[in-house]
Amino acid sequence: MAVAYPHFLVSENQATVEPPKLMGSSAASAPCPSVNLTQDDLKKIAAYKAVERVESGMVVGLGTGSTAKHAVDRIAQLLQQGKLKDIVGIPTSKKTHEQAVSLGIPLSDLDSHPVIDLAIDGADEVDPDLNLVKGRGGSLLREKMVESASKKFIVIVDESKLVNHIGGSGLAMPVEVIPFCWKHSLDRLVSMFADAGCEGKLRKCAENGKVYVTDNGNYIIDLYFEREIGDLNVASDAILRLPGIVEHGMFIKLATSVIVAGVDGITVKTKVGSELEVDSFCYNDLRNGF
Repeated sequence: MAVAYPHFLVSENQATVEPPKLMGSSAASAPCPSVNLTQDDLKKIAAYKAVERVESGMVVGLGTGSTAKHAVDRIAQLLQQGKLKDIVGIPTSKKTHEQAVSLGIPLSDLDSHPVIDLAIDGADEVDPDLNLVKGRGGSLLREKMVESASKKFIVIVDESKLVNHIGGSGLAMPVEVIPFCWKHSLDRLVSMFADAGCEGKLRKCAENGKVYVTDNGNYIIDLYFEREIGDLNVASDAILRLPGIVEHGMFIKLATSVIVAGVDGITVKTKVGSELEVDSFCYNDLRNGF
C-alpha cells in the first residue's frame, strides 16, 4: 500500500525542520514517482523514520556508521527540543560514544541496562529474510552484544544494501579474531568456505596501511564469497567453534524491522511471528535544497 510521505529538509542551518509524517492513504497501488536524492539523503530519511519509534523513557541502542549517525543526531535534536525525555543511550562503539557525549545524550552500558527497549543501526547487507551483514565499520562485536539484548532492533539502510543472499554484494563479511596467530585463523576460515570460492584478507587502515585494530583490541579478517555459503546457522556455528575467533558479522534473525529508503520511496519490512509484513511509502511535497 502506498501512502503519502512528505519529504523533509535538514541542512546545516535548518536543524529543527520536522521529519516526514504519514498523511493518509493515496491511490491504492499507485506507483511512487522517482525523486533525485543522494545516497546520504536516503540514509537520513531511513534514520529519521526509525527514530519516530523512539519514545520518552526508553533505553536505546545507538548504532555505528554513516546511517546510524543520522539517527543519533536526530535523537539528540528531539531531546534538545523537549520532544523526547529520559532517554538512555547504549553506544555500540567508541565513535558513537564520542558522538553521543558531544550531543548531550545520557549514556550507560549493558551492565546497568541488560535489556534494551529499542536499537537502531545500519547494515552492510540485508537479505530477503532480514538476515544481515554488519561490521564493515569494525564494530560488529559491540553491535551484536547491544542489538541481541534489544526487545526491538530496527535496521536502517538505503536500497543499495539489499542482496539476494548473504555475501551477495561481493563485499566483505568481517570476522573479528584475536591478534595471536591471525594468519592461522585466516587460513582456517578460507578453507572452511572453499566451496563458496572464499578469499580472506586481514583488514588494514586505508590511510596508513597499518593493521586495523577494533575497539576491543582485536583484528578483523574480511571474507569474500563468489557463491552462497549455504545454511547461515551452520556457517555461524562452524566459525564460532574455531579457537581464536571472537565474533562474525552475520546477524541472523536479529532484526525485527528493516527500513529501506530508495528513490521510489520507503519500504518497511517487519517480522510478525513467522510472517513478514511489508509497507511502502512515497515521498511528496519535496522542499528545495535537499
